Amino acid sequence: MSSTASRKAKSAASNEHLRQRVVAALEDLKAKDVREIDVRGKTSIADILFIASGTSARHVKSIADEVIKFAKEAGVMPLGVEGQTEAEWVLVDLGDIIVHVMMPRIREFYGLERLWTVGDDGAEAANA
Repeated sequence: MSSTASRKAKSAASNEHLRQRVVAALEDLKAKDVREIDVRGKTSIADILFIASGTSARHVKSIADEVIKFAKEAGVMPLGVEGQTEAEWVLVDLGDIIVHVMMPRIREFYGLERLWTVGDDGAEAANA
């Protein structure tokens, strides 16, 4: 196995472990309406987007904080975190995985699911 193929395999395993940690964090804090969207081939910014809702600004912030904590435990430092002050929409950038935690009205207004799943057959945009 070449070193490039070895790195890709290691990266894929690492990404899957991180994906599992993100799912665990979202479940742990009871995030609502969690969607996992595979955006490979649609953008170079990430491979997977998670979109989830919280029931209040405090809940949104707590969910995002849990995602950050679980990612750090998996050995991944967030590249950036935006929106924690207002906590209506918190974005956690974990590199190949980006997590959006939003208040329901903000989520409905921006419609990220519709944006990233236009033209999909539904299989790629399956609920988590």
